[in-house]
Amino acid sequence: MAPSVVKAPPPTTPGASHARPHRRSRAELLTITEAADVLRAPVATLRYWRHLGTGPNSFRLGRRVLYRRADLRSWIDAQAAQSWHR
Repeated sequence: MAPSVVKAPPPTTPGASHARPHRRSRAELLTITEAADVLRAPVATLRYWRHLGTGPNSFRLGRRVLYRRADLRSWIDAQAAQSWHR
């Protein structure tokens, strides 16, 4: 019986495809400052909306308040739809 040969996994390079999901997920999560830039509103306004529960969905991760980019888009669409029905 011949001995089996174990092949080493191919070397990884920076920027390989396994790193892309991480970059993508980071881009999808925005800080309150980044969300304010997207919405073109002051950070204080986002904090106030969060306090009232009327702004876009957000969540805490540790000490940071984060927003999902898709939640911002959905909230913007909902606001636009409301203003069109008035």
